[in-house]
Amino acid sequence: MGEGGPRRLVVVFESPVAEALLRLAVEVGFQSVLVEPDQTRLQGTPRPHGDLFVHDLAAAHLDDDTDVVLTDHHRAEIGTVLKEALAARTRWIGILGKPQVEGPHVKMLRDLGVPEEEIARVHRPIGLNIGARTPAEIAVATLAGLIADRNNRPGGTAF
Repeated sequence: MGEGGPRRLVVVFESPVAEALLRLAVEVGFQSVLVEPDQTRLQGTPRPHGDLFVHDLAAAHLDDDTDVVLTDHHRAEIGTVLKEALAARTRWIGILGKPQVEGPHVKMLRDLGVPEEEIARVHRPIGLNIGARTPAEIAVATLAGLIADRNNRPGGTAF
């Protein structure tokens, strides 16, 4: 982790979970950024819960104080977004998804030539195992897991 840099949470892909993450992240001390590459997916005017809204990952200023969370595991852009996040040496990267099946990001990253040790840096599932179901519960579980990880605590993430 960087020395004294701001904790930054980059939430990729507009979704109900993204909205809850952005809203709550500010409350727990993150500078938050929404990245939505497809402007047609935005629900009206972007709401200002985050500190920044951008259309691509490069504009999010990724560094080793940045945590990246992808909130949709069905998007075609997943592979390229994750490859860019991995190359930027972000602190932590995760993608929402059910733990019972391998995430589609694995094949996408392999197809892009990303080495296995880099693919293994992408966490899935993410957050604390609290049985979260609603977007707000998923956001709370995700943020709690990030806080635990930053503080070198186990956080109960086993699924």
